[in-house]
Parts: sequence; C-alpha cells; structure tokens
Amino acid sequence: MQTWIQNGGIRSSGTFCTGVALMVVTLFSWSSPLTGTPNSTTATATSIDNIRQTSQPRWIEIDLSEQRLRAWEGKKLVYSYRISGGKRSTPTPIGRFRINSKYRTHRMRGSGYNIPDVPYTMYFYRGYAIHGAYWHNRFGTPVSHGCVNLPVKQAHNLYRWASTGTLVVVRK
Repeated sequence: MQTWIQNGGIRSSGTFCTGVALMVVTLFSWSSPLTGTPNSTTATATSIDNIRQTSQPRWIEIDLSEQRLRAWEGKKLVYSYRISGGKRSTPTPIGRFRINSKYRTHRMRGSGYNIPDVPYTMYFYRGYAIHGAYWHNRFGTPVSHGCVNLPVKQAHNLYRWASTGTLVVVRK
C-alpha cells in the first residue's frame, strides 16, 4: 500500500517504512549493552572466563577495580594498560558492550568539561568511550567523567587493533 505524504510529495511504501524501521533499530542497538544494564553486575569473573573459553576473536576487558584494560585475541593477552576510569560521582558503566564508532579525534563535551581533539576515541555505550587523554597523567586512578582514559600512545595502539563491533567487557 502506497500513500503520499501531504505537502511533500514523497512516496512511502511498506518496504520503505520497513527499511527505515530497521535502520532506527540498528542505530539504537549499537549503543545498547549486550546483556544487563549499565552498572549491573553482569560482567563477573565467570563471564570473563566464559569469553576466554569461547575464544572471541578480539575483545577488550576493562577491570575497574584494578584500573586496567586488557586486550585479548582469544585466550592470548595482546595489551595490558593502566587506565583512568570514571570517578565515584561519574562512574563507567558496567556490562558487555561493542565498539559502535571510532574517531581519530573527537570533541567531547559534558557537564564541567569541553575537550577538543580527544585522540583515538572508540565509543562503546552512549557517550562513553575508550580514548587517549593528553590532559592528565593520573592513569591507575579513577578521574574521568565515565570514559576509559589511556595514555595517547597506548590509545593509538588499541585504536589500530580494535574494530567497530569489538566486544568490550567492563567489570568492577
């Protein structure tokens, strides 16, 4: 069934509407956690062991209690870096996510900050990203507004290694 949208002369059909609906669902699913909700305890040591045993091709583990990021190829550790996760007042979300977009540099704005040219930014959930931080050197301490900060050189290595769709597991 086809109809004309008034004043626009744009024709829409069932197929067109279905395509638009699929695009919208896809866009929203990119920024949704795979399991659980942010700040849930779904990313436990058991789920980490399960991921290692199923040999995900490439995946990233973020351990907030250790302030450490580990990049894995299956069961093989590729990178292990100190990070700065979110402060108590602005925590990093817990759960299983996927990298949904990557930017060589990106401006980041929020309450109390406006930082240009944030290097090697990889978003994994809404406005939360793994990225380089040139404005501090307090890695190993939670100081961010919820993102996962890395030294710039290490962020560059991870940016080149990871692709859109790479699994990101964040746990306490």
